[in-house]
Amino acid sequence: MSGGASMKEIKLRIKSVEGTMQITKAMELVASSKLNRAKLRVQHSRPYFTLLYETLSDIAAANTDFSSAFVRSRPVKKSCYVLIAGDRGLAGGYNANLLREAAEKMGGGPACVLPVGKKAVEFCRQRGLQMVSEEFAVAEDISVSDSLAMAKLLCADFLAGEYDQLFVCYTNFVSMLSQSPATLKLLPLSAPGQKETRTAPRQLILYEPGSEAVYDAIVPDYIGGMLWGALCESIASELGARRMAMDAASKNAGDMIENLQLHYNRARQGAITQEITEIVAGAEM
Repeated sequence: MSGGASMKEIKLRIKSVEGTMQITKAMELVASSKLNRAKLRVQHSRPYFTLLYETLSDIAAANTDFSSAFVRSRPVKKSCYVLIAGDRGLAGGYNANLLREAAEKMGGGPACVLPVGKKAVEFCRQRGLQMVSEEFAVAEDISVSDSLAMAKLLCADFLAGEYDQLFVCYTNFVSMLSQSPATLKLLPLSAPGQKETRTAPRQLILYEPGSEAVYDAIVPDYIGGMLWGALCESIASELGARRMAMDAASKNAGDMIENLQLHYNRARQGAITQEITEIVAGAEM
């Protein structure tokens, strides 16, 4: 009876693991499909924001007396961090590594956070951190217009003196196998130095109503582009990490099924052997 019960338990366990493996394989396929789209988004957005940065550099380099509020450094009393994390788990160490990086960068000093992603909101609540807004709590729903709205909010607060530095904490997509947490300083911007060689047409450019006004108008768009790029990198990293985690889980499930099948065969063979032994013993009596 015990052998029969053991075989039944093993069979149920095999069915359970097979069901789990189907789920992990499905999640792996979904992550792979979404990852390709996320990588394309990054590639398509780069040219526009690269041009914005070049325009900012040109404006600043063409003016010897250039002085924008976005490039002036000041004593740091408080910092602001845009923390881009995931909405769900089951992505290996993706969220844990990023949140550890963010905690190290903050270092316990005066700081406020704009969380993007449910895990980022949970992190802020657990640590009692001041949140600029919870409007962007779902990372998957963020669009380019949302990134620009974030940038305008953050730039307005920076100009109002709410904080003196702005950083974005995100995960850099290196490859399918590698994703690394990173922290990038957004404000104040580094004022580009004078360019040694400039072509004549560039020197004749006039900005209306003025170079500084144009520069200040472009900065929020540039910051929005940086946030959008960081978000795309983070989403691609999360999907890559989830794909690898689900692939590893599927392989582990396959190994478990093989193990359980071996135990089942042994138990079945033992039950058959015992039954034959009992029949032979009964015949001899």
